[in-house]
Amino acid sequence: MDTGKQRTFAVETVRLTKTYGGKTAVNQLQMQVQEGAIYGFIGKNGAGKSTALKMIGGLVHPTKGEVRVFGKPVSQGVIRRRMGVLIEAAGLYQNMTARQNVMMKARCMGLSDERSVDQVLALTGLSDTGKKKVRNFSMGMKQRLGAALALVGNPDLLILDEPINGLDPEGICQMRQLMLQLRDQGKTILISSHILGELSKISTHYGIIKDGELIEQISQEELNEKCQDYFQVEVENVQRALPAIQEAYTDVQIEVFDSRTIRVYGLKETAGLNGVLAKKQIPVYACGVHSMDLEEYFFDRMEGGSRHV
Repeated sequence: MDTGKQRTFAVETVRLTKTYGGKTAVNQLQMQVQEGAIYGFIGKNGAGKSTALKMIGGLVHPTKGEVRVFGKPVSQGVIRRRMGVLIEAAGLYQNMTARQNVMMKARCMGLSDERSVDQVLALTGLSDTGKKKVRNFSMGMKQRLGAALALVGNPDLLILDEPINGLDPEGICQMRQLMLQLRDQGKTILISSHILGELSKISTHYGIIKDGELIEQISQEELNEKCQDYFQVEVENVQRALPAIQEAYTDVQIEVFDSRTIRVYGLKETAGLNGVLAKKQIPVYACGVHSMDLEEYFFDRMEGGSRHV
């Protein structure tokens, strides 16, 4: 029942903007991350992902706009303690062990319970590194240690920028299981990654950023609805082919993807469409059934795909 109470998001940005030397890196960002979600933040290199995450994590001051975390300004100290942040390279002490690094972070936060340090190391698969110095760690091990540092203090919100970068397949699987385990514990995770196939295995929601602007927020359920199988046909003349298909098929969804490509959704039988085009003497260069996934949806949005606007 609706009580009229205003909804509180784990993360909410209000017209969040950052400019550097007259160039806008993030423009009027309006993001809402629900509590308990794994929010996949997607964008090309230079789109503004890291800058946005730094502002949300309180590491960079915005030029304009506001960041609210659990309904409070991110500048509040009590809110900062509810966040764990891993953006770009973690600040690791190379001559110390993994445990020493995590212990130092805990002490800086005023925590003295060594059991919590051991729990964080176990969660991130670093319990058996012993006396090995961080300078001798692989990139993947350093990534896991960065995640461990972000988990110190048992934060309610994790902000992770490319946390699986440099991990081998086993490490990626371990990180995936960690993210799912943390979500089961009620934590909210805001995560960016270029490995979209992996991101699609854990995310409940997505935000897509392009040229500093958030162009879409979508839930996994909504994405599944949009990522339907479709029949794609490449023709010599879209202007002739489109009305022919529309006349023959009135109960399907049709998208003109580009100057030579038409996508038809909900087509139960495909041979007849080729027959329609052949009868109209419209040359067909290629055709086939395709299944859209997160990666294809993302690239479609980056290119301004008309069906999803």
